[in-house]
Amino acid sequence: MPSGKILVAQGGGPTAVINQSLVGVVLEARRFRQVTRVYGALHGVRGIINEDFVDLTQETSHNLEMVAATPSSALGSTRDKPDAAYCEQIFEVLRAHEIEHFFYIGGNDSSDTVRIVSDRAKAAGYPLRCIHIPKTIDNDLVGSDHTPGFPSAARFVAQAFAGANLDNASLPGVYVGVVMGRHAGFLTAASALGKKFPDDGPHLIYLPERVFSLESFLADVKAAYAQHGRCVIAVSEGIHDASGEAIASLLAKEVERDAHGNVQLSGTGALADLLCDEIKAKLGIKRVRGDTFGYLQRSFIGCVSDVDQREAREVGEKAVQFAMWGDRCGSVAIKRTGYYSADYELLPLDAVAGKTRTMEDEFITASGTGVTDAFRMYLRPLLGSGMPDAFRLRPAPVAKILKK
Repeated sequence: MPSGKILVAQGGGPTAVINQSLVGVVLEARRFRQVTRVYGALHGVRGIINEDFVDLTQETSHNLEMVAATPSSALGSTRDKPDAAYCEQIFEVLRAHEIEHFFYIGGNDSSDTVRIVSDRAKAAGYPLRCIHIPKTIDNDLVGSDHTPGFPSAARFVAQAFAGANLDNASLPGVYVGVVMGRHAGFLTAASALGKKFPDDGPHLIYLPERVFSLESFLADVKAAYAQHGRCVIAVSEGIHDASGEAIASLLAKEVERDAHGNVQLSGTGALADLLCDEIKAKLGIKRVRGDTFGYLQRSFIGCVSDVDQREAREVGEKAVQFAMWGDRCGSVAIKRTGYYSADYELLPLDAVAGKTRTMEDEFITASGTGVTDAFRMYLRPLLGSGMPDAFRLRPAPVAKILKK
């Protein structure tokens, strides 16, 4: 006899809208008569194998809505990257609790976890529906026009660089801002949406989709500084040389690695400092400053795209509908229709799991240090309404008397 139990969890880095997807699942699931319980796993897959569940069926709708509008992962998250043995433990816990529908909100690794668990359930003949709900600020999931979490983070990056540009124009120098993005440069590229006037920064944008040369970088900075008397630079944490080696590891004396063995990129602030040191030493420019956005762009409260909020809620709702009415496993994908509207599809897990999308060539300028109008048209509607704007004085020069 069916149990009517659902389990939802959140994995990977938090975002400003991931809780919209969580609440979308909970509220939509509670509309179906066959659903008896909606459980949440604390701290992702780690919470599943530890059986750390909470009963979200007992949450009030009002409180759920308040949580939905709050950034970061309400259930907590994890960086665990499950292998086959780990997924076997996940499956055994799901079966023991008679879970019939498993919803996992996350990125590439999360989609692969869902795929492995789904395959294990099929092999065991256990009726488990597994749905991956997309989330990542990197925008690197294949099959989707974009990924929930990215538009809000992109909005933050665009506004942050608009502000950095204003500061840099007042006190000219060189500014380097390092943005998250190990393999995909979408978030770094979003810095271009803060430009209004032709001479606004960022004047240079460096993405992991293109090979980075320190010599070319210094030449670009020198030329931009000569043209504008200043230079604002957006750099992806994942920039690398022709061999694929991360620039951060090439320049750093000591390399820090994360739990998965990957070189720690933006978290340390090393890349920004190292690039600034190179500019000072090789170009002789004195006023050089660097920032690492790090976690700031992920869950920054008060800087959320309304489009992102709406779509993050809807992917959660559609996940439940696909599971209940479609009776199949898969990954929810956003499809763009018209100038801007969105529809949703359920893709096979194999089509998404473990794959990485990078920026399309049509979005990157021929020089490799900027973005095209095609990218601006792609991103602008995702940033939502109410983007702040900046203006300039229109000075009428007064004739000099002593300094003629």
